[in-house]
Amino acid sequence: MRKVGERGWGFMSGTKIKICGLFRPEDIEYANRIGPDYVGFILSPGFRRSITREQAAEFRRKLSAQIPAAGVFVNAPCEEILAFLEENIIQTVQLHGNETEEEIRMLQAAGKPVIKAVKVQCRRDVEERLDSSADYLLFDSGTGTGRVFDWKLLAGIHRPYFLAGGLHIGNLAEALKTLHPYGVDLSSGVETEGRKDEEKMRRAVELVRGFG
Repeated sequence: MRKVGERGWGFMSGTKIKICGLFRPEDIEYANRIGPDYVGFILSPGFRRSITREQAAEFRRKLSAQIPAAGVFVNAPCEEILAFLEENIIQTVQLHGNETEEEIRMLQAAGKPVIKAVKVQCRRDVEERLDSSADYLLFDSGTGTGRVFDWKLLAGIHRPYFLAGGLHIGNLAEALKTLHPYGVDLSSGVETEGRKDEEKMRRAVELVRGFG
């Protein structure tokens, strides 16, 4: 297995925060003012926060150059994902489907980090993915469910990972203290009535930055 972090992420200090599911121009403005470590664009159709290629390109142009954008895909062809990378619309790939190790390595050949999401329902779900060649794993209760899974299932994990699934201001500190993840990924937890809330985003970023 490739050494975790060789692409430059694994040894960055401090817990990172990613705000996913940006789908309005206002969301980009919020991100630019608040400065999360990463943002996420949902680039596979069929989800409430999905955006088109054209929207993603426009958002990338308006987004601060200091904030990497992750493209979220579900069983998309590698050629499609690579095109987003080649055009610099995204700087990171986040996979939520049934992608194979061969596909992950093919995408990594583009020189950008790949995050592989893992739906956690039992300990076996976690253990089966620990040797993945992905640069990072993202443990979640499912794509966009907004539900928390049993964090005890992540006990003893020694490779850097992102924690997702139902995170919000009310449980974020507990997650950080309990698990010490490499990063946290929030979406619905920083929304009000289905739209990104600038104040909630700010509070989440401040909480993570103040941890430790």
